[in-house]
Amino acid sequence: KLAVENRALLDQNGITAIDFMGAIGSGKTTLITKLVGKLKDRMGVAVFNGDATTSNDADAISAQNVPVVQIATVNGCHLDANLVGKGLRKIDLESLKMIFIENIGNLICPAEFPLGSKARVVVVSVTEGPWMVRKHPHMFLGAQLVAINKIDIAEVMEVSVEQLINDVHTLKPD
Repeated sequence: KLAVENRALLDQNGITAIDFMGAIGSGKTTLITKLVGKLKDRMGVAVFNGDATTSNDADAISAQNVPVVQIATVNGCHLDANLVGKGLRKIDLESLKMIFIENIGNLICPAEFPLGSKARVVVVSVTEGPWMVRKHPHMFLGAQLVAINKIDIAEVMEVSVEQLINDVHTLKPD
């Protein structure tokens, strides 16, 4: 219910929210930082950063002079719609067109909790091994986009990027 309410508020304000999920170290923060850098001069962008205890990621992103809402889960393993809803009440929605929500670094819990975002992105890194997609199918089934990161070291990690792609398309052909 809260996710539906968040989505209605976002739609009412013409804002697209995207939920980024992935393991710790997969590259979520780096990807979001690069996207913010490319988009912030074209549209109003904000970032919600979920973290259990620190604000390191939020601090790094806020250096780009965009609104950042730090959401501390106090050792919780995921963001939920209630926490995101509280974050939505902390910022000026009128100036925004895009919100990137960086979920907690976890490949299990976040998949179970819709936040009200328009899309979900899973970031998986070759450093996580060749079976990440197969081990966590629910995470990938709920995603609209999968980003495979750190492919420049795939050979050293003995991970086939092509196999990861095949695993994703086997689970979700679209």
